[in-house]
Amino acid sequence: MLKIGMIGLDTSHCEAFIKLLNNPEVPYHVPGGRVELAYKGGSDDLEVSYSRIEGITKKLTEEYGIKLVDTLEEVAEASDAILLTSVDGRVHLEQFRAIAPYGKPVYIDKPFSATTEEAREMLQLARDYNVPLMSASSLRYAEDFVQALQQDEGEVLGMDCSGPMVESAPMPFYHWYGIHCVEMLYRGLGKGCKQVTVTCNGDYDMIVGVWEDGRIGTARGNRKGNNSFGVVIHREKTIQLVDARKHPKPLYAGLLEDTMRMFQSRVSPIEPEETVEIMRFLEAANESRVTGQTVLL
Repeated sequence: MLKIGMIGLDTSHCEAFIKLLNNPEVPYHVPGGRVELAYKGGSDDLEVSYSRIEGITKKLTEEYGIKLVDTLEEVAEASDAILLTSVDGRVHLEQFRAIAPYGKPVYIDKPFSATTEEAREMLQLARDYNVPLMSASSLRYAEDFVQALQQDEGEVLGMDCSGPMVESAPMPFYHWYGIHCVEMLYRGLGKGCKQVTVTCNGDYDMIVGVWEDGRIGTARGNRKGNNSFGVVIHREKTIQLVDARKHPKPLYAGLLEDTMRMFQSRVSPIEPEETVEIMRFLEAANESRVTGQTVLL
């Protein structure tokens, strides 16, 4: 039973993760470790962080018995593995830099970083200190989506993903909610995107990525209408339509199952280079959104 530490108590993911890990009675419980201690963290200039951190911290300490410590280093020292859940991707490099020397496996919640340069530095730190490292959006693990990809319907020729795409300034625009659709694209298409073009208005965004082998993946973002996530998978034999939130299995359960396997085996199921490319994809999309031009990755 691994002793898990948590860094950053400013996202609803914290309680969702703890419920699935710490309580064997809940449906889709993920065994193998318990969250036992945490560092509060927080960002004073990000409303979704400072407006929630005290309430989340109070709930986790009083209702779930999570021990609060004063520093990131205390979490890293006392834990077997670490969930870095800080909602602000801009602080992830600084926080990871502090805990990497301890060599513990680390899951970093989305977004992995705020820039490609930061992502590359984090990957190098992981190599330097032999830190197993993983980051992902939970939408990558939507059960119906995963099952669709596993069906014997031939090669994935392209994908069209859609979902809500709200802003949370001062975070980079697509790093906040756009990452969910982009993570689904990469789960189905893999690495190798060469260019990104964005068309947007006040209500909708359309991100078009072209892969090196000619495949096309799109991510449509909505700020008007429904808040559902969906995927159209173009296969060699058929077209698959997926409602990414229809299955009763929580999105976080599949994510935590892979995370626990990484904690135990010290091998990430997602190539770190893919995570870095996703950050570059988002960065290029943010640039194209402003300029209206195609941006090469």
